[in-house]
This record gives sequence, structure tokens and C-alpha cells, in this order.
Amino acid sequence: MSEDLKDRLKARAFEEGFAGFGVCRPDAVPQIAERLARFVEEGRHGQMAWMGERMAWRGNPTALWPEAKSVVMLAEPYTPEHDPLAVLEQRDRAAISVYAQNRDYHDLVKKRLKRVGRWLVDAASCEIKVFVDTAPVMEKPLAAAAGLGWQGKHTNLLSRALGNWFFLGAIFTTVELPVDRRGEERCGSCRACLDACPTDAFPAPFQLDARRCISYLTIEHKGPVPEDLRGLMGNRIYGCDDCLAVCPWNKFAAEAREVRYAARADLLAPPLRELAALDDAAFRSMFSGSPIKRIGRDRFVRNVLYAIGNSADASLFLVAQGLVEDPAPEVADAARWACGQLRETI
Repeated sequence: MSEDLKDRLKARAFEEGFAGFGVCRPDAVPQIAERLARFVEEGRHGQMAWMGERMAWRGNPTALWPEAKSVVMLAEPYTPEHDPLAVLEQRDRAAISVYAQNRDYHDLVKKRLKRVGRWLVDAASCEIKVFVDTAPVMEKPLAAAAGLGWQGKHTNLLSRALGNWFFLGAIFTTVELPVDRRGEERCGSCRACLDACPTDAFPAPFQLDARRCISYLTIEHKGPVPEDLRGLMGNRIYGCDDCLAVCPWNKFAAEAREVRYAARADLLAPPLRELAALDDAAFRSMFSGSPIKRIGRDRFVRNVLYAIGNSADASLFLVAQGLVEDPAPEVADAARWACGQLRETI
């Protein structure tokens, strides 16, 4: 019965648009508690205080919901149709991470998870909880334990079938389902992701220091970014895809089926000049329904100004100069830094 139920659940998940499916037990990753504690103890989480909070839940899925007997991990591709690294050569344009170039994946994935979960509740008379990235759940180790793939040297999940352009979602359930074989690490001697990192954010293979990661710096880090890292950010204003984009396993990347993940034309390579001019209302309007909206106008324009400072484009000097008295301290600081960088080009 449980094997048949699992097969039907997988078929239902694929009907909803998921492309990866696996099952593990909630206690399948006992090592993550120690790894998480060490990560936080070394300060590699930076300002992400939430990583140190509720650590008992984050490090032990059985503590999060003791009644759960199975964890169903699902993957949904968002593979880009364009080369995400091409924009890095257009220094007067902004590079936005592929996942944020259209609708917020949290909403889309969660709705699919709930539909799959409701099917399981009806079919097995069980209870469920669904999670997409915002709860104290370590999705990547659980997905590896469920056989979806393995955590690569860049710490993101890799799959022989999907590459590494995919979102993860979890369904915790009280029904006991047959588990899948754990994913086997297949990075070999490859260092492509480590060598591609602009800021040297990987102290060693399979380790990340978030404090140097551009995704962390542009999204999670509040206030001014350390000056020694600003020049390394280039024109990346929201997230960074370098380590994902260079992975050789992407030759097997699955095509994204959700059209709302396809890049909006105005977010593929938007002019820095236009983004710097956004006030709060214009920012909220432009990024309504986008994950970018979460960081707010001030942090966003701060990032844009770092990109302007790195542009070597003298025509952007006046843009930066116009923001040196901005009410937001981080924006004014970034504007002064950008002006200092661009004076040499005038």
C-alpha cells in the first residue's frame, strides 16, 4: 500500500510541475546539527541571526514536528533560457539573480506543495506541514538524504537529472512512506564553482562563508558593505549566479515549466541609471510580486550604487552625486563611495 501510495504521490507531484521527488525520514541527517552549530559559532552566518535562533528545530527535523514519519522533498526547475553571466560584461547594466527575475518562487512553490499535500491527506488520511525556505528546515541536506542529488562544493544541491537550477520544497507527513537512497556526491576533482566565486566565499570545498558571498551581501546584509568587498561585487545588485552558472552538471538541467519564472524583459539587464532613480513608491511598484521587494528600496539602491561605482562609466557620476545626501545612511555612504570610484574616469 505505501509503495503504491508513494508512486501515486510522485505522479501527482509531477502533474503539478515538480521535476524531482524523493523521500527520507526526518532523522536522516543527524550530522546537520553539529555542522550548523559550527557554522554559527565561527560567525559565517554574518547578520543572519535567525540561523542561530530555533537551532534545535533547524538542526533536528524530528524536533520541529515529532509526529512526522516521512519527509517528501520536491524540486522545481527555474533553468534560465539565457546566459546569466553575459550581463556581467555590460557594466552600466544591473545583474539580477535568475531566480529573482520574475515572480516570487516562495508563493508559486508553496501553492503547488499545498495542492500535492492536500492530495496526500485525502489519499492517506494523514497530517502534513509544507515548507518553502522560510521555516527552520535544512532543505538541502534533507533533499540529498531523499536522493534528489548531493550538495556540491558550492554547498547548493546538484542533480544528475536537473543540474542545479531548481527550487526545493518539503512536505512533512505523518504517513510512513518508503525512503529513497541517499544522493551520491559526484563533484570529483572539479573546482569550477570555487574558482568562479568573485569574492572567495568558499574557505574550502563544501564550505561557505556567507559574509563574503555576494548573495548574502546584496540581500541579507544591512548597512554598508565592507569596502574591501564592494569592488568585487561588480554589477551584481541582487544575488549572484556565478557558482551555479559554471557547473558542468547543468548540461543536464531540466527546462523550467513555469512561465512565471521566465525573466521579465525589464529585469534581464536593466540600466543602473534608471534603478538608482527609484524612490520607495516606484521601487514597490516595479517589484510587486518579486522577491526583490523584500529588501526594500534603500538596500536595493545601495547595491545599485556599488555597481555604479564599479562601472567605470563617467556618465553615471552625476547619478551617484545626486544621492550623496539621501536620507538613508547606507545609500548616502554608497553614493559617496561611487563618486570616489568614478572621479578617476572624469
